[in-house]
Amino acid sequence: MVIGWYFWRNTWNPVPADLNESKSAVTNRMHYVMLVPLLLHAITLYQSMFIGEGLSFGVGNAISSIVWLTAFIYWFSGFFSRLQGLQTLVAPIAVTASIAILLPLVFPSLRPLENTELPAFKAHLLVAMLAYSLLAIAALHALLMTVVERHLHHPEAHSIFTNLPPLLIMERLLLRIIWVGFVLLTLTLVSGIVFSKEVFGQPLTFSHKTLFGIISWGVFAALLIGRQLYGWRGRIAIRWTLTGFVTLLLAYIGSKFVLEIILNR
Repeated sequence: MVIGWYFWRNTWNPVPADLNESKSAVTNRMHYVMLVPLLLHAITLYQSMFIGEGLSFGVGNAISSIVWLTAFIYWFSGFFSRLQGLQTLVAPIAVTASIAILLPLVFPSLRPLENTELPAFKAHLLVAMLAYSLLAIAALHALLMTVVERHLHHPEAHSIFTNLPPLLIMERLLLRIIWVGFVLLTLTLVSGIVFSKEVFGQPLTFSHKTLFGIISWGVFAALLIGRQLYGWRGRIAIRWTLTGFVTLLLAYIGSKFVLEIILNR
């Protein structure tokens, strides 16, 4: 949380400690400082997930893993593309990551997962977590686009929003993120449905997780098709992005929450 507060203070009130220090130097320092909570989160997450034999992956560890991957992807992408103003997302991501560290303690896993020693299962889990994280970034990006659009109609708002990239650039970036996330989500569903025996060690059983996963895939597919054929953009694209992400949350996090927390299974 201290790191998140530091980012937020420098974003809203960018006053360098040294007057000769450039704004890019401040941004670079903020970027490297974020590595500290990321490493601490990774160590805590590893100790929580790998206890004895098997993999402890309850709802707390699942959410914490997605938050960590989301923050790490955003941090890593900063080495290749630093669009001015998008560093605003660092603060809420850093704060969320610090809170997510505590989730495995609040929602401990009841029992370790089975068949975690299978290579196919490990590959499936990795691709699934990457898909969740990228689409989470897309959802955050869509929310930020909503804020930028409102700022265009209310220019008297805080000057932080004037530093953000134009909506067209943010929209193109959103589309790229969704495309990569959609491909990974497709691989996740195909590997889980078609190769269920190889991945989970048992035949496929239709569940709420499968149903919501397919619905989420359909929402993102419709968004990409609508963008290609009908030029969907702006609020329409944002709504479809948020709808797809919420459905995806219900597919895995929602089902695990109901089973582990409400039904105690």
